[in-house]
Amino acid sequence: MSKTAKSWAMLHAKCPRCRRGAMFSGGIYNFGSNKIFDRCPHCNLYYEIEPGYFYAAMYVSYALNVMEGLLIVALTYFITQNSTSPWLYIGTILTGLLVLSPINFRYSRVLLLYWLSPKINYQPHLDKDDSTANH
Repeated sequence: MSKTAKSWAMLHAKCPRCRRGAMFSGGIYNFGSNKIFDRCPHCNLYYEIEPGYFYAAMYVSYALNVMEGLLIVALTYFITQNSTSPWLYIGTILTGLLVLSPINFRYSRVLLLYWLSPKINYQPHLDKDDSTANH
């Protein structure tokens, strides 16, 4: 079986070690169920490496919000050509960031585990279907 691509696994919020197990329960916009699992259901990786580990995801989320806010400002200006109304920009930024907040919640943790966690590495021998994996 071929390896699961890192980009596919990140996009679908799969475990960074086996790239098979889901990291979150429910969909992105399911209210009340956008929760990260404690452990990978496939390889049993404990996601919160140390106590308070996901507090660092706030910094990643902040960076995502800044980039998205700047993109929203640029798109608003490009579409409206309005540079005089601060309320237009405040409204579009707040609305856009509110709509994107569940995505930021999820992908700030995915980015943290994939790119900013030296303790977690991809293990190709775990990248197998559940029916053939040896636990």
